[in-house]
Amino acid sequence: MKMDELPPGTWKIVTVAAIGSFMAQLDATIVNVSLATLASELHASLSLIQWVMSGYLLALALTLPLSGWLVDRIGAKSVYLWCFSAFTLSSMLCGLAWSAHALIAFRLLQGMSGGLLAPMAQMMVARAAGRQLPRVAAVMTMPILLAPLLGPVTAGAILHIASWRWLFLMNLPVGMVAMLLAIKFLPEDRAQARPRTLDLRGLALLSPGLALFLYSMDHITAPIGAAACAAATTLLALYYRSARRNGDAALIDLRLFRSRVFTASVTAMFLMNGIAYAGQMLIPIYLVQACGLSPSRSGLLLVPLGLGAMCLYPFMGRLTGRFGIRKLTNFGALLSLAGTLPLVFLAAHGLQLAILVASLFLRGIGGSAVGIPAMSAGYAAVARQDLPMATTAMNIVQRLGGPTCTTLSAAALAWSASASGTFVTAFTVLCALHALLFFATLRLPVSLK
Repeated sequence: MKMDELPPGTWKIVTVAAIGSFMAQLDATIVNVSLATLASELHASLSLIQWVMSGYLLALALTLPLSGWLVDRIGAKSVYLWCFSAFTLSSMLCGLAWSAHALIAFRLLQGMSGGLLAPMAQMMVARAAGRQLPRVAAVMTMPILLAPLLGPVTAGAILHIASWRWLFLMNLPVGMVAMLLAIKFLPEDRAQARPRTLDLRGLALLSPGLALFLYSMDHITAPIGAAACAAATTLLALYYRSARRNGDAALIDLRLFRSRVFTASVTAMFLMNGIAYAGQMLIPIYLVQACGLSPSRSGLLLVPLGLGAMCLYPFMGRLTGRFGIRKLTNFGALLSLAGTLPLVFLAAHGLQLAILVASLFLRGIGGSAVGIPAMSAGYAAVARQDLPMATTAMNIVQRLGGPTCTTLSAAALAWSASASGTFVTAFTVLCALHALLFFATLRLPVSLK
């Protein structure tokens, strides 16, 4: 087989993996616009029904640290099939829920299984594609990019013609088909499993630490948020100490971070995810509060961001092969910074739609030129047998980037709330995060060896 050829069956694995990632991401966003309907139909307060969304995300964080150990224990195919089965079953239970409390409980189950689908998909594709990961990761990422855009649209269409229950019941036929495809196309890898003892102490520290951290970032201005942040910091610090002591017996072996390339890759992914989430929070608030636009029109103005990303993704494999990892990610980081700087100008001088559309399009292109090459460099830096643990570490750090950078940007917004240049300060902080991303990409390798 030639160096630029994909191993046989890779595209089949990519197809199955993309379906799992898409479903998990879609279900994380589909209820966002449905909360008022759910509160009315289930006779619950909005504060209670918010846990339909928050509980899913927190449950996802609880199970994520287990993904590497489970793959080592029973193999990726078995974990993927069990997760997909549990996800489909819990979707059915959500659709049959008889009260708000029952729906929240079933969403917790759905989040626990959905939390493992995305890292499992990512790891299986990395295993199958090897050095050709940029070629196939671009195709796999497209449905994941579309999920946040399609979630609100799908929810609106379903609520217009049918009951809210179909928000969850629609997963049944898709899940059944996806499981059949997974059984047929995913390679049997149980023989590659390396069973190891579960680090129960590490799990008891890391999982609640992550969940408390995510919760605290959403409630950081409240006393309970500050308390949760302090508890999360303590648990994560204790996990760090425990993992240092346990070495390769730890839930996540911290010696992975001794690799300069892996650390640079994870740092870039942390910042890239954080920048994306912070932008998704700041820009709509600016358009609604400072510019007086309606939420629906503000949502439409964000479309160029997704279009910019999708324009570049199909060419990522070719671009990575021609320019290498470092040059491509340097260019992407600078381009996304160039697309963010005009937001500072707009916040100071007033909205100009042409400038906004162009800047968001540039941000989309720049971001897409960083994510996949950085992830590919991280996978290439670890041994094949360490891929499950590396995937877990990557996903944990990447997910922490979103709430961390969003909270930082929100704090900047709140700090300057009484000043006339409120959004100038917030967008300046966002530009500073982009600059940090550029410096992180300077530490990535020149190319995949």
